[in-house]
Amino acid sequence: MIKHTLIVALMLAAVPPAGLAQDYPRKPIRLVMPNAPGSSIDFLGRIVAQKLGEALGEQMVVENRAGAGGVIGMESVKTAAPDGYTLLAASTAAMSIIPNLRSNLPYDPLQDFAFISTYALTPNALVVNRSLPIKSARELVDYVKARSGATNMASAGPGSQSHLAGVLFMQMAGIESVHVPYKGGGPSVQSVVTGESQWTITPVPAVIGQVKQGQLRMLAHTLPGPTAQFPDVPALADTVAGYTFSGWTGLLAPRGTPQPILDKLRNTLLKVAATQEFRDQMVSQGAVAQTSTPEEFARLVAAELESMGKAARAANLKLE
Repeated sequence: MIKHTLIVALMLAAVPPAGLAQDYPRKPIRLVMPNAPGSSIDFLGRIVAQKLGEALGEQMVVENRAGAGGVIGMESVKTAAPDGYTLLAASTAAMSIIPNLRSNLPYDPLQDFAFISTYALTPNALVVNRSLPIKSARELVDYVKARSGATNMASAGPGSQSHLAGVLFMQMAGIESVHVPYKGGGPSVQSVVTGESQWTITPVPAVIGQVKQGQLRMLAHTLPGPTAQFPDVPALADTVAGYTFSGWTGLLAPRGTPQPILDKLRNTLLKVAATQEFRDQMVSQGAVAQTSTPEEFARLVAAELESMGKAARAANLKLE
């Protein structure tokens, strides 16, 4: 009997790990959101949670763990059990900006997580006050050059995406505006609406409403080339060669999560992201549905860590 028991045990041990994915998931999945409820990243993550959960046959529950620029949520996933039941809605801020601003980060964005796929690209928009006689990015560059130091660039605060995007634009375009930091994206955008600031580069979801209402003029987007999302708006790279600065969101898991589970999550996400409904929902939030291989995702983060570092140094931001 003992001999037969050992044989059965050995046979079970030899079952391919793909069997893990066949039974997965068997309970609700937690999607940690290192952002506050109501943010653009939160909205995008909830779309993914609903659609991916439906496709997997189990509920995906969003858990907002905001704070410290996303560090709290990131660390909670790093230390979670690598069993596929805790996932992370990662984005630009916590993965590539904060690591360039903090020296004592409790996680390594490239080493402590398993990359699954991106699911959305969120372009930034270069917008100006409607009363200004500016109809293009080139005209803005000329306008600022003619008034060096006498124009204001609004941002959501030091080290924010809008801050670094604006600093990089000024550096590459050879212009200078006064950086005026606000406490969040809302107040910074409103300052351009009222004319307190002349321009800003900020995530499209933060300004698309004001643009449609005629309160702001969108001069360019930060995707590398033309996009069907904004067919009448040129890429900022058309004016400043090589300039791209868009946000992204993607799915990560704790390092050590079994590969069959990671594969199932990615393959299911790809099917979901290919549907017209999903693409339309992304567009409604000012984003573009975009997936990637795990390797492409990791290369994206590595490249951004370098580019964000350059922007942080150009902005004279110091490590904490």
